[in-house]
Amino acid sequence: MHNSREGIVARSEGRRLRWLAPAVAAPLFGVVAAFATVQQGLEPVPAKLVFEPLSLSPTQIGESGLSIYFQEGVFSRNDTPGALLGRLGADGDEAASLLHSPRAMRPFRLLLPGTTVQAKVDQAGRLRSLWYLTDRETILSLDRVGEGFQSFEQQAELTRRVEMKSGEVKTSLFAATDAAGIPDGVAIQLADIFGGEVDFHRDLRRGDRFAVVYEALHYAGRTIRSARVLAAEFSSRKRTFRAIWFQDASGRGGYYTPEGENLRKVFLRSPLEFSRVTSGFGIRRHPILQQWRAHQGVDYGAPTGTGVKATGDGVAVFAGRRSGYGNLIVLRHHGGFSTYYAHLRDFARGLRPGKRVVQGETIGYVGQTGWATGPHLHYEFRVQDQNRNPLTMVFQSAQPLFAVELPAFKRTAEPLLARLDLLKNSELALLE
Repeated sequence: MHNSREGIVARSEGRRLRWLAPAVAAPLFGVVAAFATVQQGLEPVPAKLVFEPLSLSPTQIGESGLSIYFQEGVFSRNDTPGALLGRLGADGDEAASLLHSPRAMRPFRLLLPGTTVQAKVDQAGRLRSLWYLTDRETILSLDRVGEGFQSFEQQAELTRRVEMKSGEVKTSLFAATDAAGIPDGVAIQLADIFGGEVDFHRDLRRGDRFAVVYEALHYAGRTIRSARVLAAEFSSRKRTFRAIWFQDASGRGGYYTPEGENLRKVFLRSPLEFSRVTSGFGIRRHPILQQWRAHQGVDYGAPTGTGVKATGDGVAVFAGRRSGYGNLIVLRHHGGFSTYYAHLRDFARGLRPGKRVVQGETIGYVGQTGWATGPHLHYEFRVQDQNRNPLTMVFQSAQPLFAVELPAFKRTAEPLLARLDLLKNSELALLE
């Protein structure tokens, strides 16, 4: 019922007329543009803007002759259902009756701040229908049925579109992606993709550039959320890295260089995203004991509750409390490698000794347990139980594509590489 366009009109006063502006302006702009190109030597035609109110005739529905108005509002933080209904045009009595109906209140209980709500309200202030997109990517609606209301929920039909963005680093990767209008989810993927090649904690320099091609999900003309990165490029002063997402016939997917080499390393460079190194590997003055001692790991400063990722595939051999480490997780990896994650607030649900984990899986959360003066993660990397500096280790790449997979990969990569080239050429044109 709520998707019908029949009987929808817009009021001519205030904000309800704003959506008409592009529709009116577009034809006017086309007329002006048509006369913008004149032959050489001819006098330009004088033009001026004229604003004139439009007379709108409401569409009548049914024998009652009632007009239906399409309304839209955003449910904000500290908002109430009654206040929202008032902004949508429902009168006070109508809102009060809705709020006292358990069935009618169901859609309001699932509303989250920032949600856009759409509604149809008649000229008498009676709500005809109301609907919005939930965080489960379903459409939850409330429709008038006789003198009562009934709620419905159905799967939303989302549209996938390919977005292309690029930017330049001035302070940090996160700040640069924000300035370029790139969603945080895409920025995090970008750091993960190139995390084995670029140390974003130490190697990032002003002037480094990046480009990304990614999918975004849309509904009713709005971007709902970002999805997978399809291709990306990161250029520093030293090298340029490119990545292409490829999924084989068995469903196994990953990021590869244009030549088919796997970008994933056996170990991630860092167990945290967009954090900062607060204490490196080597001799330092212990912040609690106030003695010069060897620091056998790397400390990353991050807010309490930040997710900690397993840097490689492995098995949990310890998850509990251990003296100065506080809450500690120890993972054993193939080839005599092991990693330590200390001072955690708590562990991921289900994590226990013997559980297998995969690279990038969240295993715990940053805290301040044990000998810690503030929330941070203490990370150790060991080879045959000997501590090594994880920031200087050279990690091997994971398995590349098989020769039989390369033709399919090339077919996937060519159009994506063309998009990256287009972004790069556009940047060069702007610099000239």
